[in-house]
Amino acid sequence: MASRLSPTNLSDAMNGFQNHTAISDFRLLNRRKLGACLNPNPYIEMEVSPKSALADDQMITVTVSGVLVPSKNDWVGMISPSHADVDVCPQNLLLYEQTGDFSELPLLCHYPVKAQYVSNDPDYIRCKKKECKKIDQRGKCLVKTCSASIVFHVINIRTSIQFVFFGAGFQAPCVLAKSNVLEFENPKKPLYGHLSSVDSTGTSMRLTWVSGDKNPQQVEYANGKSQTSRVTTFSQDNMCTSALQSPAKDFGWHDPGYIHSVVMNGLKPSTMFSYRYGSNSAGWSKKINFKTPPSGGSDELNFLAFGDMGKAPRDASLEHYIQPGSIAVIQAMADEVLSGNADSIFHIGDISYATGFLVEWDFFLHLISPVASKLPYMTAIGNHERDYMNSGSVYITPDSGGECGVPYESYFPMPTPAKDKPWYSIEQGSVHFVVISTEHDWSKNSEQYQWMSKDMASVDRSKTPWVIFIGHRPMYSSCGSVDPIFVLQVEPLLLENKVDLVLFGHVHNYERTCAVYKNQCRAMPTKGADGVDTYDNKNYQAPVHAIIGMAGFKLDNFPPMVKTDSIVISYRN
Repeated sequence: MASRLSPTNLSDAMNGFQNHTAISDFRLLNRRKLGACLNPNPYIEMEVSPKSALADDQMITVTVSGVLVPSKNDWVGMISPSHADVDVCPQNLLLYEQTGDFSELPLLCHYPVKAQYVSNDPDYIRCKKKECKKIDQRGKCLVKTCSASIVFHVINIRTSIQFVFFGAGFQAPCVLAKSNVLEFENPKKPLYGHLSSVDSTGTSMRLTWVSGDKNPQQVEYANGKSQTSRVTTFSQDNMCTSALQSPAKDFGWHDPGYIHSVVMNGLKPSTMFSYRYGSNSAGWSKKINFKTPPSGGSDELNFLAFGDMGKAPRDASLEHYIQPGSIAVIQAMADEVLSGNADSIFHIGDISYATGFLVEWDFFLHLISPVASKLPYMTAIGNHERDYMNSGSVYITPDSGGECGVPYESYFPMPTPAKDKPWYSIEQGSVHFVVISTEHDWSKNSEQYQWMSKDMASVDRSKTPWVIFIGHRPMYSSCGSVDPIFVLQVEPLLLENKVDLVLFGHVHNYERTCAVYKNQCRAMPTKGADGVDTYDNKNYQAPVHAIIGMAGFKLDNFPPMVKTDSIVISYRN
């Protein structure tokens, strides 16, 4: 299992594709042509604007014209790669639903990157944009057709794109027309750079980015320093499956390109630097300013923490698993980062919600770039990154869509002990962070439990007086979603090591407990004149738990009645 859950080395990946012109598992799949609609309309045309090669980030206008009878079931799909000719596959409804997404989406044999109903143009159904296609001898129009324009947000996903005009809705679509094939101006462009801490000194930072270029690239930083990247990738063979086929192994696969990672050494904590990454052949990123975190045991720390964010389209498209609040949350965090009020970021599980639809990792990395490129973006693994049947996860739900942690650990290398052991600790300022995986074995005889026990017992409280424990699945929630065995096994460690604060996600809302242990409230805070709650840390009783899974996913509703001795009701929202 260990080898299957590790990103492939570049040389190993190349060997498996030596008979192909590019590293793309689509070339290994049997593809069937898209079915054409009956009674084809000879007047239908598609036009894409601008017509030039695609930039790294732009809006594309797709115009369909020559439509005789506009229908609310007409839609346009963005297909990538363009050679992914697919047919209708009704059984793929199960591939959407196994990840928890029950929205109505196109049932093609290959997942469309985006889909929009043409009726998003309000003039389409009423045919306000008319054109005469046939005139009789007296000049009277015999055939009038309708047109519409819709806008797609496109980012550089390296592979070619084609827009396809479908009729008959999402359930049994047929092809009305296809656009020309669109290529990116620079499919090798280094993009979506994001930072993470590698230790507690604040003197080193890891930078990870994505490119279509397999050759090592460089990062230039701190006015004269440079490092060469280590390059990895992963293939469709690294994805999980079982008796139930997974999206990642099937129609959700998209070539990830190459993932570059490098450690920038020789920095100073709590200091501004700049960097750029890339190469002369593949291109360079813009110069980006970033800040190192305070070293462990030094300054006070301001950090942003949240869970369950995901991503949402910046157009009117329908996609797999849209998290409507994610864009507003990123904008709010970007404002905090720009103001200098944050030192680091912790995203505690359910990262992108790609769940086997691999192209969505690119859109997520694009979304977080305004913050993750400027501060360490630390992560914890969640069920939607790791869980799948027969994969070794604690929970055997198909929530990762067959990813089984491979894309997550490839895109977000954390200071963990080894692959598929996604737990670690790190110190920033006066805080010792303990980051665990609720998806891996946490029982008393497990490697992770032994690590947790040893790590928390070794904390020097004179150096880092605060201990914050981070995971994904909660121990307390008025919404349920609590595994009592997890609580029974791990909660005593928190009290034994005097953990101050516990942060969990998974529940898509915000809740905070009193200082609680074994479901009993041991201490309540006092509220100051400024509205801030304060606990008497000199008289430690138990950790405070906070659920912070409210960063993007549609919010869960709380039940009407909650025990006031365990949940502080006024802190919901």
